[in-house]
Amino acid sequence: MRFMVYNIAYGTGGPKGNSHRVLTSHRYIKTHDRHFDKIIDFIRESGADIIGLVEIDTGSYRTDQVNQVKKIAERLNHFHVCDTKYGRNSLLRKIPYLRNQSNAILTACANGNSKFHYLPRGMKKLVIETEINGVSFFLVHLALTQKVREIQLNYLEKLIPADHPVIVAGDFNTMQGCRELERLMRKCGLRSANCDNLATYPSWKAQKELDYILYSESIRVKSFDIPKVKYSDHHPLIMEFEVEKTV
Repeated sequence: MRFMVYNIAYGTGGPKGNSHRVLTSHRYIKTHDRHFDKIIDFIRESGADIIGLVEIDTGSYRTDQVNQVKKIAERLNHFHVCDTKYGRNSLLRKIPYLRNQSNAILTACANGNSKFHYLPRGMKKLVIETEINGVSFFLVHLALTQKVREIQLNYLEKLIPADHPVIVAGDFNTMQGCRELERLMRKCGLRSANCDNLATYPSWKAQKELDYILYSESIRVKSFDIPKVKYSDHHPLIMEFEVEKTV
């Protein structure tokens, strides 16, 4: 199976640099659908069977009320599970733009049970859990503040099942690098597909490793790649893998 995780920045496109980001900040208010169409084409060409998308719009004014999750699911003929990334009772769910800011998992495979978990701290609380072909996938988008991330990661430890194939992926916002994840990986028996700790952000001159695919010992990685595409301010991560059979 081939898995991709990608923070697509609501399909607003990839800036050419920090100054260009500021000069084109209006794209977060209203963006052209050509950016998102390029992302769909890229995902299709990648051959990914399972896609975790962080920062996807479910139909705000920014996208002319087009639900990007449904659009990509229909284009690729995928199943999908999605929700707003804020807490169940958060006031942010009632604010225009913010209430449509979501995360999603899409798959060409028939997916099993899905759950929404909510982290105890931070604005972005959603953790999507879904089972696909016997593997439990967890999609996350963690806080920008390190102290809050620590609380979120400690909570995440309790969600990850032992003795079961697991993939945990998303935008971890690890401003201090991969060492922030050492405890989580040790406690849960996880490894990073990005063995060389290659940077994933910003896409115009990647300097920080913010995005990860973590996997359990029962999963064998066949290939890993970080395509240097610039359809967002993050690079995507792609891992091809298989689950080792137990005797």
